[in-house]
Amino acid sequence: MSRRGAGDVEYRQMYIGGKWVDAETGETFETVDPFTGKVWARAPLGGAADVRKAVRAATDALSGPWGTMSASARGNLIRRLGQLIAEHTEELAEIETTDNGKVIRETRGHMAGLPATYEYFAGAADKIQGATIPSPHTNFLTYTRREPIGVVAAILPWNSPLYLLASKLAPALAAGCAFVAKPAEQTPMSTLKFAELVAEAGFPDGVFNVVTGAGATGAALSADPGVAKVTFTGSTATGTAVMKAAAEHIADVTLELGGKSPNIVFADTDIEAAMNGVMAGIFAATGQTCIAGSRLLVAREIHDELVGKLAERIKTIRLGDPLDTATEVGPIAFDGQLDKVCSYVEIGLGEGATLVSGGRRPTGEDLRDGYFFEPTILTGVRNDMRVAREEIFGPVLSVIPFDSEEEAVRIANDTAYGLAAAVWTRDIQRAHRVAHQLNAGSIWINSYRVLAYNVPYGGFRQSGIGRENGLEGLDAYLQTKSVWVELTGASRDPFKLG
Repeated sequence: MSRRGAGDVEYRQMYIGGKWVDAETGETFETVDPFTGKVWARAPLGGAADVRKAVRAATDALSGPWGTMSASARGNLIRRLGQLIAEHTEELAEIETTDNGKVIRETRGHMAGLPATYEYFAGAADKIQGATIPSPHTNFLTYTRREPIGVVAAILPWNSPLYLLASKLAPALAAGCAFVAKPAEQTPMSTLKFAELVAEAGFPDGVFNVVTGAGATGAALSADPGVAKVTFTGSTATGTAVMKAAAEHIADVTLELGGKSPNIVFADTDIEAAMNGVMAGIFAATGQTCIAGSRLLVAREIHDELVGKLAERIKTIRLGDPLDTATEVGPIAFDGQLDKVCSYVEIGLGEGATLVSGGRRPTGEDLRDGYFFEPTILTGVRNDMRVAREEIFGPVLSVIPFDSEEEAVRIANDTAYGLAAAVWTRDIQRAHRVAHQLNAGSIWINSYRVLAYNVPYGGFRQSGIGRENGLEGLDAYLQTKSVWVELTGASRDPFKLG
């Protein structure tokens, strides 16, 4: 597979109100291929004026054909969009891999799975129902309607733009909302390509809009008074700022934020299976996932054996061009994130951790231009160290031993986060017992990093607010209206309530 943008820098415009447009200022920004370290594409640097235009277009769509379209017709459009994604799987995967460095085998899998998400919510569009409520007043018919919340602003992360867009856009469209997406400044290109498919599917102008830009662009979108809901995936610090901006105009929020997820391995586990699960949890996607199993809590009696197996397996991991299907771990997405990962390893060693594997940039000739970092294992980690408490978002595993089930649960829950966790054991009673005690939104038993469009996903505590996917994800884009119908028409005392 050839590299995109070799010699030429690709440029894509924003998509607002059914038109392809430049930023009002005419400014642009560059996006870098993390494998080559070179600029491969440019996009408009949208500002507050562009955000306002996109929100206005979305508002107009709600009062236009989209707002009066039947639920079945909405479902048909969503289903058509899913079909177009299936037809463009390879192109979308290649663009996203070039933008963020995630290996093609994973982005290809993401894109191939996206049509099912759109199909699921397409089927849900005409199943949104209210309820008839027995009124305490016999002369009234009382019922509820479930209506779209309005204009939705989605601020997307750089690690899996289209995969995470789907869990926001598909239910929002099913609910009848209009949408403004702001992709991360490091990875705008796949979302802009996706907008072409939305247009081809036949959605009315303004239903889906894309504004590209930097942090100020996202801040303007969160703060726009025309936005009824903000959905954000990213760091807890940025999520806090998004929530504050949305609060200024009382907008609803769904936040999927950071994590420091524990992967708990008991002594009675299948150690080979656990090793594979730990590897998938922290080194797949170069550790750049919110649900990364970045804390390995392992029973002391098997600590050395498991760490030894992990260290041996790491030696066989193939780093390289993420567009090569043989590559297992690609580069860090951008230079600033690489610097952050490097600094955390130094912090951990300074706090007393021991470096077992990795911990540096690779020196191979074919990797020297990219933002690569070796898969890293730190042992001797205490749960009060920064490498155990702060999200690194890279291929760095902090190993913490425990001596009892109670201690494992205590360490696992001793965190500001609560996004995910896993339990590895052959004892089914222990598996459920521990899972019930863990404070996290997703718990895996003898597995890791498995998600689906029909299973709710989200975090506890500083890992976020609300749920995406499943019927709970659809509910997040609906609001309830109560209707009271006077049946008798009899004259009533205007000063008597009820």
